[in-house]
Amino acid sequence: MKRIFLVALLLLTIAEKLYAFDISGIQPLAPHGVFSTFSAESLSKNMSSFEITAERSREPDFYRFSLKAAYGISDNLEFNLTVPYVYHYSDKKNGLEDIAAGFKYRFFDEGKYGPSLAFMINASFPGGDNEISSDGRVGGGFIVSKRVGPFNGHLNLFYEKPGTSRLKDEISLMGGVEFSAAHNFKILSEIILKKSHYTHEDNQIEARFGYRIKTTEYIYTTFGAGFDIKNRSPEYRIFISVNFTTPYEKKKLEKFIQEE
Repeated sequence: MKRIFLVALLLLTIAEKLYAFDISGIQPLAPHGVFSTFSAESLSKNMSSFEITAERSREPDFYRFSLKAAYGISDNLEFNLTVPYVYHYSDKKNGLEDIAAGFKYRFFDEGKYGPSLAFMINASFPGGDNEISSDGRVGGGFIVSKRVGPFNGHLNLFYEKPGTSRLKDEISLMGGVEFSAAHNFKILSEIILKKSHYTHEDNQIEARFGYRIKTTEYIYTTFGAGFDIKNRSPEYRIFISVNFTTPYEKKKLEKFIQEE
């Protein structure tokens, strides 16, 4: 009887680990964000951006590959899309995670002393297996950004309501700093405090560090690593992303030479 109880307890523990999957949700694109923390800045009107991200997580073990896109509807309204694919979660699960889409609107521009302010409305659509899905979510967030010398800081507060009663509402507080070490090189740091969809034990306090290189006028490459401070879940994660952003239109100056 004792053996049966121990086996049942072990299976429940494993099931809990599988159940408490870290859903990525809507994600920012370089250069208007850190890793998961959004900047209040946005693409100019008619500009577009595409990004490919690869992530390796340890404890829980899985790979995540994300395709992200953004489009400037106006100079202060931006559409965002995140499509993540999870590979080899718990050694067997592969498939689409929740597909997230949202609109970010900057309603106050940064001044000499005041920050820039924006809000986001977003929704997620279920993409696959229940173990890597929330059955869809709706939510929104508030974004604050301020530049001080070579430092550019961001603060986000997001709320997500899942589409199923088996999950709890999620609240995330994220802060990130970009340090411009050179004109094409930034050092990145970020802290994430997340009240999980699952249990209190699954709440996260994760720190992330990395750097971003502006490879060309329209390509940004980001490298980073993170680890959970609270309960070491994930024990660590590493990621790399490559972003392609359409360059700003350069106005051509025409000279008219009048010859007599």
